[in-house]
Amino acid sequence: MKIFEAAYPLNHKPTEEELLSAAARACGVPARKIKRCDIVRRSLDARGQLVYRYQIRALVEGDEPLKEYRFDYKNVASARPVIIVGGGPAGMFAALTLLQRGLKPIILERGKDVHARKRDIAAISQKQTVNPESNYCFGEGGAGTFSDGKLYTRSNKRGDVYEVLHQMAAFGAPESILIEARPHIGSDILPRMVEGIRECIVSHGGEYHFEAHVTDIKPLAAGSDRWEVICDGGLTFKAHDVILATGHSARDIYKLFYSKGWALEAKDFALGVRAEHPQSLINQIQYHGRWQPGIPAAEYYIAEQVDGRGVFSFCMCPGGILVPSTTENGALVLNGMSNSQRNGALANAGIVVQVSASDVPEYAKYGTFALLEFQRELEQKMFAFSNSLRAPAQRMADFCRGGNRKQISISGATRPMGSSGLSQALPKSSYLAGTVAAPLNELLPPFVSESLRKAFPLFDRKMHGYYTNDALLLACESRTSSPVRIPRDPETLCHPQLPGLYPCGEGAGYAGGIVSSALDGIAIANTI
Repeated sequence: MKIFEAAYPLNHKPTEEELLSAAARACGVPARKIKRCDIVRRSLDARGQLVYRYQIRALVEGDEPLKEYRFDYKNVASARPVIIVGGGPAGMFAALTLLQRGLKPIILERGKDVHARKRDIAAISQKQTVNPESNYCFGEGGAGTFSDGKLYTRSNKRGDVYEVLHQMAAFGAPESILIEARPHIGSDILPRMVEGIRECIVSHGGEYHFEAHVTDIKPLAAGSDRWEVICDGGLTFKAHDVILATGHSARDIYKLFYSKGWALEAKDFALGVRAEHPQSLINQIQYHGRWQPGIPAAEYYIAEQVDGRGVFSFCMCPGGILVPSTTENGALVLNGMSNSQRNGALANAGIVVQVSASDVPEYAKYGTFALLEFQRELEQKMFAFSNSLRAPAQRMADFCRGGNRKQISISGATRPMGSSGLSQALPKSSYLAGTVAAPLNELLPPFVSESLRKAFPLFDRKMHGYYTNDALLLACESRTSSPVRIPRDPETLCHPQLPGLYPCGEGAGYAGGIVSSALDGIAIANTI
């Protein structure tokens, strides 16, 4: 087997004959000896003339055959049950793996099914009310369902990435995710995919229970069942094994563990703002002025060290929109999402700063929950500023020059600044709940504000034109990951105090996105 690279113009998809001919040249054998030729990866190269670069895999006569991805989901209606708390990527892919292993998954999801969830999500912006159990974080498919569906990782160190991608494609994701260097699905397609996964699980004897908010987990006496899981309203389930895949915003689960004396760990996280630019500007920067219709909307990832602290982009959404992803009333959290076409006029990304417990010594009294309480209070502070879900916002240069009332010149435009850097007029935003002019340099914690103020001009050295007063900063982006980890034994994958209880995915602190969460769910299910 040989993997080689070939480049083709943007508007040209290589034919089978062209791939076969290129493979024969790369392998140094006659074309008749090439038994199979596959595109492994495709990436857009904007360094010179715009071209697609293809990684191509060629199997020559005599090579071992490739692994074929076929999934044998068994009927498990009468099999031994495994309880899965949470219906996000970790929970769904744990369940699919249990079906293949002959065990019965029982998924307990605190939120609603994906269609009912859409109505609750719409009400957040329209009515300024949040259903704490059904929102952008909680519900079928988890937080990733309404977040663009970026599938970042291509590394197989956590498991077989293609096992995840092939199953996603089988349930309705575009097959392009199998080859794109930076694949995504889109929040218009993801609901259909997660619904297909649910239908597969239920049709093979598994169970889904929506609006099943877990309020207690109890160890039982020795026997066939080790655990009892109790939901709001008294619904109770028993099983030998429990997979805890609750996502990064299920703060009540951490409180439950604390009340029982079960071990938890504090974990660093990151927070900051969402930065919104015209997508046309990001296209201009990333494609060096050569963007043209039909080319994908440009993405970016950017990072700097500022006074020894990391400042970096997170969850960049080309042609996307901003959404309120809080899980409680009286708090404000922002996230981004894109549909599959990524054809919106604006691009947004979290620009976040590394935070550790040493940064907030005033919260040390909360112990393990120091950063969790810091996160919560900042979200409440942002809501209190406007007393609504309208996002506190400020133009980028106004933020960086806060307190300086002089005229400033940036990206070819000279603009006056108001007091405290308050922007006189805010540009149009994709955030439907609305914005309100705010001195973000005063609302954000000083170490976060100062790190961001220093980072944006540095970003401009790598992406000239990024630092502009046409860019809008909105606060706050604070759910990059959980500031609490639920520990587990590296060998058994169980909580070290609790045999049969498996912390899993992003909420437990062992994943950081859709694919890595899915891989963690697969690993836990295989261990069981």
